[in-house]
Amino acid sequence: MSNNFITPLDSLINYKTNTHNQCGNYSIDIKKPKEDEQYRFHFDATACIGCHCCEVACNEQNNNDAAIKWRRVGETQSGTFPAISSHFNSMSCNHCIDPECLKGCPTNSYIKFDNGIVFHDDESCIGCQYCTWNCPYEVPVFDESRGIVTKCHMCHEKLDIGQTPACVQACPSGAIQIELVNTKEWLEKDMYTQGIAPHLCDVDITKPTTRYTLNEDLNKSIQTPADDHILKANHAEWPLVFMTVLTQMSLGAFSILFLLEILNYFSLISVNITTLMYIVAFLPAALGLPLSALHLGRPILALTAMKNIKTSWLSREALALGLFTGALSASIVLSYLQSPYLLINNIFVLALGIFGIYAQAMIYRIKARPSWNKKETTHTFFTVGYIGTLFVGLCFLINETYFIASLVFSFSLILSIYQQLLFKKKELFYKNLKEEDKNFYQLNKTKKLYEGMFTKHSKIRAISLNISISLTLLVLILLVNEYFLIAGVLACLSTISAFTSEIIERSLFYKTAVAHGLAGHFFAGNQR
Repeated sequence: MSNNFITPLDSLINYKTNTHNQCGNYSIDIKKPKEDEQYRFHFDATACIGCHCCEVACNEQNNNDAAIKWRRVGETQSGTFPAISSHFNSMSCNHCIDPECLKGCPTNSYIKFDNGIVFHDDESCIGCQYCTWNCPYEVPVFDESRGIVTKCHMCHEKLDIGQTPACVQACPSGAIQIELVNTKEWLEKDMYTQGIAPHLCDVDITKPTTRYTLNEDLNKSIQTPADDHILKANHAEWPLVFMTVLTQMSLGAFSILFLLEILNYFSLISVNITTLMYIVAFLPAALGLPLSALHLGRPILALTAMKNIKTSWLSREALALGLFTGALSASIVLSYLQSPYLLINNIFVLALGIFGIYAQAMIYRIKARPSWNKKETTHTFFTVGYIGTLFVGLCFLINETYFIASLVFSFSLILSIYQQLLFKKKELFYKNLKEEDKNFYQLNKTKKLYEGMFTKHSKIRAISLNISISLTLLVLILLVNEYFLIAGVLACLSTISAFTSEIIERSLFYKTAVAHGLAGHFFAGNQR
């Protein structure tokens, strides 16, 4: 056979090389990024045929299981039968200019290279999965077998030696390409015209760099995600359910003790706060914080969650609540020793607790999950402390300090009623939800979950809280009439009922959260 013989495959490769077509081409003709430049993906929606070859190639290149999707193909539909059109969007990491995954990661496991690629350091990841919540594109994916999060890194090791990423090579229609972008020009103008696609979130959240080529006529039509009919509950996150409720209870219990201590200091009331009461305030936090480690993929590295105090609310929460619990244990010792420094220490304990619960609420105040991103989330997290005040009231009942017990139960009643008002406000919000409201698609699915799949749970939660409120009111009446034993029994029942209500509500908080992400991604795998 002649050495000059060219096979059809050679001919195809030569053609693609000569025309600079990246599809099926192992080499890439792109210069290294200069200052204010970075690599990005370009997706041509007019060329994509929805074959999922890019997904398969990505998994094969990175040796990922089928459930691990670094690149996903989403589908939307427009028109009415029989004139229906399908539209596809192949998405991996958008290698954002302002990545939320990087800012939120408590262990600094995300690195943005000089060439713009957002890289995940697997070794330092603790599997907290906070980045899977923070990313409005649901790009990071939890690998349960490894206990860590992983994501697309644009096949950076291939780019470094002048080769195209696996997804680009595999796409039979040339719908995916790598190119350079001037970040200043992109941010000032082009991002708002070329960086958007149907059913994607506001580009200002993370400033993604992916460029889209869309069919303008089809883009103007109403497109429905192909999985619009699917209603799926989110993860229950039970370790976090109990951790958040217990730490909030602890702050509530300590806060009422501190308030009584201040009133006593200024001789407005006379009260004896025992060491046992400080122990009661301490125990929920001491139990709750370790429970949070059960949520991690690599719990043995839990303490490294405090590394990114600068930008991560999760790091701030871990540090503040850790110090809160430690300082509260010091209050127990100082109380036992009857130290004059107890009040000074308690001031620090209160400040740490307030900041810790505020940071805890801010973990969930993220734009990627609209049902969480409301000021009521912060209010609810603080108000749950009413359960802790019920425990303190029981302590005073046991200690036969009935007047102080009445004060504490009165405070509990006010907080629990406010909590009920917050729940009613949430119900009205979803009842009055309109299509023109921002984030309607996600919020409407949350509404359907509350009113459909979790109707019974919501009713039990409401009934439990109403029972607690009614029993607390009865306790106050019984204390006035000196029926102390019955009051104690009802106070116990009120506390149990309140705790039940908040556990159910917090589980629904997680289960009903519907995230932004890629529309119509049936094969999302482990995306949360």
